[in-house]
Amino acid sequence: MTPGDYDFLRKLLKERSGLVLNGDKQYLIESRLLPVSRRAGVAGLDGLIGKIRQPGNEQLVVEVVEAMATNESLFFRDKIPFEHFRETILPALLASRANQRRIRIWCAAASTGQEPYSLAMALKEMGPALAGWRIDILATDFSLGVLEKARAGIYSQFEVQRGLPIQMLVKYFTQVGDMWQVAPEIRAMVQFRPFNLLNDCAALGHFDVVFCRNVLIYFDAPTKTEVLNRIAKVVASDGYLVLGAAETVIGLTDSFRPIPDKRALYGPAPAKPLAVSNFSRPVAAAR
Repeated sequence: MTPGDYDFLRKLLKERSGLVLNGDKQYLIESRLLPVSRRAGVAGLDGLIGKIRQPGNEQLVVEVVEAMATNESLFFRDKIPFEHFRETILPALLASRANQRRIRIWCAAASTGQEPYSLAMALKEMGPALAGWRIDILATDFSLGVLEKARAGIYSQFEVQRGLPIQMLVKYFTQVGDMWQVAPEIRAMVQFRPFNLLNDCAALGHFDVVFCRNVLIYFDAPTKTEVLNRIAKVVASDGYLVLGAAETVIGLTDSFRPIPDKRALYGPAPAKPLAVSNFSRPVAAAR
């Protein structure tokens, strides 16, 4: 790949997905894009980049951008965010939303669906405590390919062994050949929708909880700030933002504040009072 082609690809990925390729990522590019070039019937990376440079190949551009995305996910990943969800977030929201009896959750960058399904199973485990409540889970990702897999809810033996307690596998999955499918009642709790975090999220509505984990690490600082500020506009004033363990809002935005003693858990910052101008009264003109 020529330096010009590499710069073109870096710019394309940054504009379309926010992904920043730092340094020499030739090995990563080859492992993810050579299969795309073979499917497209072009010779190697040079041929692939040459083709997506040409107008009229938008679908191939989409395939390239999606192939470069890191779709690493597993059930109940990192455990601590789900402890926060059960022990801190839900109790607070069940108390503050007692009149409305509705909670909206957004899983941004949901990848192949393990995170939203983990939340759905955690909610299902609460049983009677949520009777009469409406809890909506919206799961989004810019990649149509991973959303298709997420909607189907079918996972390999390796995937269900990563983080999923055996009792939940037995309770909420059905074996289909050598694969496992999430139970219909769990799948029905999650709505999947394509969405790019680089876009305005106002159309998604407002949320009580936003899980945006392990995606900001792929963005540069200005993009992280933009994404966080957009999310802040759709989170309830007493809502929650859950980030990945290696992510933070510190130094990026004043829209969120860390919740003490709760790693990677944030709440919207209190609104700043409007400044009152201290204008002196006009002096009455002498008669």
